[in-house]
Amino acid sequence: MVEPTVVVGVDIGTTSTKAVAYDTGGRQLATHSIGYPLEEPRPGYAEQDPVRIFDAVVGAIRAVAEELRRPVAGLSFSTAMHSLIGLDADGTPLTPSVTWADSRASAQAERLRAVPSGLAIHRRTGTPVHPMAPLPKLVWFAEQQPTLHARVAHWVGIKDYVLLRLTGALVTDHSVASATGLMDIYRLAWDAEALRIASITEEQLPQLVPTTHVLPGLAAGAARATGLPADTPLVVGAGDGPLANLGLGAVHPGEVACSIGTSGAMRVMVERPGVDPLGGVFCYALTEHRWVVGGAINNGGIVLQWANEALAPELGEHAEEELLDLAAQAPVGSGGLIMLPYLLSERAPHWSALPRGAYVGLTHGHGRAHLVRAALEGVCQQLALVLASVRAAGNEVREIRASGGFARSPLWRQILADALGMPVRFPVGHEGSSFGAALLGMQALGLIESIEVAADLVRIEETVRPNPASAATYAALLPLFSELYDALVPTFASLRRLAPSLPPEPPPTAPPQ
Repeated sequence: MVEPTVVVGVDIGTTSTKAVAYDTGGRQLATHSIGYPLEEPRPGYAEQDPVRIFDAVVGAIRAVAEELRRPVAGLSFSTAMHSLIGLDADGTPLTPSVTWADSRASAQAERLRAVPSGLAIHRRTGTPVHPMAPLPKLVWFAEQQPTLHARVAHWVGIKDYVLLRLTGALVTDHSVASATGLMDIYRLAWDAEALRIASITEEQLPQLVPTTHVLPGLAAGAARATGLPADTPLVVGAGDGPLANLGLGAVHPGEVACSIGTSGAMRVMVERPGVDPLGGVFCYALTEHRWVVGGAINNGGIVLQWANEALAPELGEHAEEELLDLAAQAPVGSGGLIMLPYLLSERAPHWSALPRGAYVGLTHGHGRAHLVRAALEGVCQQLALVLASVRAAGNEVREIRASGGFARSPLWRQILADALGMPVRFPVGHEGSSFGAALLGMQALGLIESIEVAADLVRIEETVRPNPASAATYAALLPLFSELYDALVPTFASLRRLAPSLPPEPPPTAPPQ
């Protein structure tokens, strides 16, 4: 009998769970996705039902197993990072899954960032002190819902909860833990000061394990629900950001993975953990000898969606192609018009919930084409700031690989290469994090020698090189773009103070991803 060589990568995302089966040659054999809503019951809240997500995980795995009709060597997991769920002693959720997009802990994060220990915690844990992270969220629960906080037996992330129900094991991997603000990335242990600030104990957190840790099988009920044998091994896996690097083949030091979907991110693979002195980047684990340093931005494709609705509603929904054609009519640099694309606040490299979007330099000569192009350029300039922070952390940047919905646009591809001032390579599409999870699982199960095979399995479709004149224009504008954030911080703060006395702002048109 031939040893099974199929691993299913299970990616627990913000809006859906996708299960994808791959063989050891990197071929995709079956895939299934099940969606679920992101609830926003109050301004600043972004929650999900953990039970519904678990059901989606089980359903997606079952559908892939039925389509495959061949043995599965194991399951391996990817997850959206920064989620937080409070469980009782029996493992029943006492809270929703509070996602990374939840900003209710903004005041707690800003208070912690304002003291020297805040930056020290960032450097020690690798996680910026930002409302996205579990640390400020735990402070919020302790202050705003102390009775509930006291009832919680265990604080976990969404993948931890799923694995608990699948196997009965309460564990979390070093990658997910490195994005909580609660784990010392140098000691790979829970950080005593962070736990004190969060008013929790080490016993309330899952056991820390490597991302390649293998759980020996499924609980009886989970085996029946997924249709897999009870002895199917489960590889704990990692966070979706580090695994996206792996899925793009950016597995060696100096190789950067850049993505622009609804939001965006830039991450470089490094061999040792570290954060820049100013705290402009995060540092998350992939394996013992592979870490990613970088930053995420809230505003990627959502900016183009906003431009569609606010600037060109007559084009109807899903008019991205027409908008991009319009933007192409404006010159590089949008005639001196700069957009700060902070429509959903912002993360890297400033890690503050204060900023709002702004157009600066607007004149009578600017038209709709300039406004749309400036929005695209703003997203790419923000990523250029993240890249500068990655370099400031002492990291070499040798190659950039990019993925995401933006990559369908030749214009946006070119703007990104010009703004970064480097060639950008576009791989033939893999399923990103799910492929990375499957590769990590294959290594953990001994099916491949190393995750470094990803570099050979991912084929480059196109390399876009910067136009020298355009790159020079963006390089000249980048310091102005950067200075505008600092210049407008007092205005952002005043707008927040005035907000309660003003008519309510409209809700976001769609949740960030």
